[in-house]
Amino acid sequence: MTLSKRISSISPSITLSITAKAKKMKAEGINVIGFGAGEPDFDTPEQIKESAKKSLDSGFTKYTPASGIPELKKAICDKFRKDNNLDYEPSQIVVSCGAKHSIYNVIQVLCDEDDEVIVPAPFWVSYPEQIKLAGARPVFINTREENGFKVKPEELSKIITSKTKLFILNSPSNPTGTVYSEEELELIAEVLVQKGIFCISDEIYEKIIYDGIKHISIASLNPKIYELTITVNGVSKSYSMTGWRIGYAGGPKEIMQAISNLQDHSTSNPTSFCQTASITALQGQQEIQKLMVTEFNKRRNYIVDRLNSIEGLHCFKPDGAFYVFPNVSKLFGKKYKDKIINNSITLAEVLLEEAKTAVIPGAGFGNDNYLRLSYATSMENIVEGLDRIEKFLAEITL
Repeated sequence: MTLSKRISSISPSITLSITAKAKKMKAEGINVIGFGAGEPDFDTPEQIKESAKKSLDSGFTKYTPASGIPELKKAICDKFRKDNNLDYEPSQIVVSCGAKHSIYNVIQVLCDEDDEVIVPAPFWVSYPEQIKLAGARPVFINTREENGFKVKPEELSKIITSKTKLFILNSPSNPTGTVYSEEELELIAEVLVQKGIFCISDEIYEKIIYDGIKHISIASLNPKIYELTITVNGVSKSYSMTGWRIGYAGGPKEIMQAISNLQDHSTSNPTSFCQTASITALQGQQEIQKLMVTEFNKRRNYIVDRLNSIEGLHCFKPDGAFYVFPNVSKLFGKKYKDKIINNSITLAEVLLEEAKTAVIPGAGFGNDNYLRLSYATSMENIVEGLDRIEKFLAEITL
């Protein structure tokens, strides 16, 4: 069988075997502590679930406009205006099946064969693969921990070529938790405007920020960057609605119309009753965000302090999201039994096998010197998991 060149270009997930093995071990009754979760460990608020039930009971189960119902688009416009100082009209909004789908749509309508898309590394694992699916080429700009994993404007300017079409910004970031300040975003925007480069601003972790830091949408800085930016968000992380699959994007009318046309012929509309529930999420009580941030902050402080107390590890303290990204490179070259730990994948495999603890290799995010651990799990699991990691690493660092 000959598959398409398009799909053959996609790289298999290097974390797939670890994830599959962790699930198999759990199914066999082995007590595995998992740090891989990419979703809040809180239930969807009751008012949102009740809204969906009401829609189901009233028969709101049919097709809707492919780009989203007008009521939800209006609620999104209101949210953008209130939270982000962004003035979008409903015609500039497309609701999709999750923020991942929104990003895929943007890349598909903006990128052609051989176009280049600049992706700061570390990056969310799906960015490069979605770029390749459009026939474009991901160009990575490596960030450094000492700079807070942030892109410097002079580095961005230097990497832009005549083929550059798009820049992907993720703040707060997965996997590093980096949050850009207004001043930092202004410098990046200046480069993008000067060079005429479009920007996807992935703001899905917008509400999960700590220490009083304020989230800034790059499109809000001035009219010129507004015209170049497609702002992507959704209800998954902010309202613990990952399985509801509602994301949305706002941007220039011509681009959003193209996305709407694409969605007409691909997925059609997002699930009808999930759209009405999302209106309730955006317009209703926002208490879940305060509860999550308060709890995540406690876990963040604990996990960072514990990781930094373990010999061979160093952990940057994130400003947002619910991940830590500890540097484990000092462990490379160490040997455990017959296995030499020479990269993040091997380390993750050994931790799963020997410490019964599942972590995600940094190689999948574009930096092999790190691991990603999610603290979207209970404090009890965090304490137990770190105890296991510390005990195991003590054996190989002696």
